[in-house]
Amino acid sequence: MKIQITEEAELDLADGFWFYERQTPGLGDYFRSSLIADIDSLAFFAGIHEHVFGYHRSLSKRFPFGIYYQVASETVTVIAVLDCRLRPSWIRRRLQR
Repeated sequence: MKIQITEEAELDLADGFWFYERQTPGLGDYFRSSLIADIDSLAFFAGIHEHVFGYHRSLSKRFPFGIYYQVASETVTVIAVLDCRLRPSWIRRRLQR
């Protein structure tokens, strides 16, 4: 499967990177590499995750983030990478844009 990451999802990854980098230098790099590994795993496991707010949601293995994606034919499109600690109403509005 081919994986595409939308521009908004890239911005979500950058926001998460800077949040963790401010906590401890170097943690942002670990966050980004962990989330990219989780996204890469969608090439094998796309479509098996539960539907949340109209999208499949894969939970990160190491951080409290959800990867929201769609599957169409042989392509996985990552729509958003969001902190699961956010209010569900905020996440719903973000995904409906």
